[in-house]
Amino acid sequence: MRKTLLVILSALFAHYAISAEPEAPHSSSEWQIWAYSTAAPNFIGATATIMSPSNSVLREGDNGWTCMAGNSRQMPDSGWENAHHAMPACVDAQSLKWMQAYMRGTSPELDHDGFMWMLHGDVGEDNTTPMVMRKKDAKDPSQWIESGPHLMLMPKDPQTIANHTTDFMSGAPYVMFPGSQYAHLMIPLKNYYKYHK
Repeated sequence: MRKTLLVILSALFAHYAISAEPEAPHSSSEWQIWAYSTAAPNFIGATATIMSPSNSVLREGDNGWTCMAGNSRQMPDSGWENAHHAMPACVDAQSLKWMQAYMRGTSPELDHDGFMWMLHGDVGEDNTTPMVMRKKDAKDPSQWIESGPHLMLMPKDPQTIANHTTDFMSGAPYVMFPGSQYAHLMIPLKNYYKYHK
């Protein structure tokens, strides 16, 4: 009985534990698979499909989730400096549609709301304006947020989240890109403000 219990506990620990960063070049498939898959809880990332920045499949998954670098800037030849700089995102099928539309500059056409995990955070966004890549280009620098771990709700209809706050310092879920076709709900998690200056 004790041996069976130890086997079960070991399996549960392996299933939910966040794997350690591999000692591999950051440009390698091994490191990218680790960095991108750990953008979501292990029970999602462990069996998700992992995509490279060039959209090649690094690992086939079977749970309907896709993990990739969310940073639209080109990955350096040596790889991302760290997982935070890769801005990895794990997305369900609806959020993948949202992300593809965002990168094309087209309107997202979702069947229902989607979710996106970013447990490594991102390197910064203008909360009011889509596709602003540098703080100095923000319309209002006070609206620039470099975030830590968060979950996002990508709504089928952005009007359904329109009454949420846009104040990203409140600690509550807030709307990013309000009033636009890309409005979505940011849900801060523990250590959300660790990068914010």
